[in-house]
Amino acid sequence: MPATIGIRREDKNEWERRVPFVPGDLAEMQAKYGHRFLVQPSAIRIYRDEDFLAAGINVSDDLAPASLILAIREVPPALLLPGRTYALFAHVVKGQPHNMPMLRRLLELGCSLVDYEKITDEHNRRLIFFGRHAGYAGMVETLRCLGQRLAAEGMQTPLAQVRHAYAYQDLESAKSHLTRIGKQIMRVGLPRGVCPLVVGFSGHGNVSRGAQEVFDCLRVREIAPADLQHESHTRHEWGEIIKSVFREQDMVEPVDASAPFDLQEYHVHPERYRSRFERYLPCLDVLVNGIYWEERYPRLVTLEWARRNCASDAHPRLKVIGDISCDIGGSIEITRKATKPDSPCFVYDPATDTVCDGVSGPGPAIMAIDNLPCEFPLESSQYLSVALRDIVRDLAAADWQAEFERLNLPAHLKKAVIVYKGELTPAYRYLQHHLDSGTHPDGAA
Repeated sequence: MPATIGIRREDKNEWERRVPFVPGDLAEMQAKYGHRFLVQPSAIRIYRDEDFLAAGINVSDDLAPASLILAIREVPPALLLPGRTYALFAHVVKGQPHNMPMLRRLLELGCSLVDYEKITDEHNRRLIFFGRHAGYAGMVETLRCLGQRLAAEGMQTPLAQVRHAYAYQDLESAKSHLTRIGKQIMRVGLPRGVCPLVVGFSGHGNVSRGAQEVFDCLRVREIAPADLQHESHTRHEWGEIIKSVFREQDMVEPVDASAPFDLQEYHVHPERYRSRFERYLPCLDVLVNGIYWEERYPRLVTLEWARRNCASDAHPRLKVIGDISCDIGGSIEITRKATKPDSPCFVYDPATDTVCDGVSGPGPAIMAIDNLPCEFPLESSQYLSVALRDIVRDLAAADWQAEFERLNLPAHLKKAVIVYKGELTPAYRYLQHHLDSGTHPDGAA
């Protein structure tokens, strides 16, 4: 049965230019399924209001006629409509305090919530993710940060030409520019103080693969982590750039020195493992962090490491950390805050336990933008639009008034329903503890 479906304007911040559906896909679904789409106007979205109108899509501030409302980022609690089904990246499953007011309001209004992040296959692998896009933008911003940091230390390199990711027309133009910069490095070389330039990548998933795809636009040579100690301290060609990719067995080791590394055991019982990553830090100029992390896992870079190695009179080799994962105080413990695209970097000072915006300071400059995919809004929107087409068809066809046990959704979607008609679903009732832990509706603790 045809449904009226709303598309929210994104209002998380001025950088969020993505949209869940591109105009052409909405027009196709409107013609194929008879759905009526209402798109809220936006002055910053990568697709203009005129693009939707030209595709025959209604542009309207009023989403009240819509029973299903799609977004990308969280919805301000005051703008939620009662009884609606919302689908978005909710960022609530870890009990994130800043989003508990939204979750509480969804319950109060009798709404339903589908979280894109929890749409997974039978092997619990996510079906919708922006990891690769975060990797694309995060690598561009990390290289820009490196160019600025080297310049601040008196070393002029072609990397100083790298722009913010959002300043490029699209991903391809960014990659073309980096390819030209790579060729220039081969011609003019790199300063003696940064040759070879060694960049380490933690993780081997979508984030890391996206970052490596961009990084490989430079002329790079890959080596195994086991070879870093030798290769990173050996004189190379004057423009040599080296990358090394760290898997779990490179980053951690069993607490019991006689036990072998077992990947499955590590994921189930990480408390049996400890970090071995600090031994690599003296070999790296740049660390690009793209791993998934929870409190139970060992850290890669700790506050204690920073205290030992980043005093005012120390000069660690590690100049830049591109913390694409951006878990505050997480796997990179000195990531003390998230940043925005127009001010992407800061330096942590262990002596005062403070951060200073920019790239200068005793420790590494940290790039920690928390919404990197928005810097390539065209590619991100096109990807999400394709990923959502079948999903929206199923969401629109479901009977959202039935009892939850009878909700006719495919299994991969039903397990992503966090709230149903104003109640937490069985798999997410643990969130009640976070709702009751002292966060008030205004967001204050």
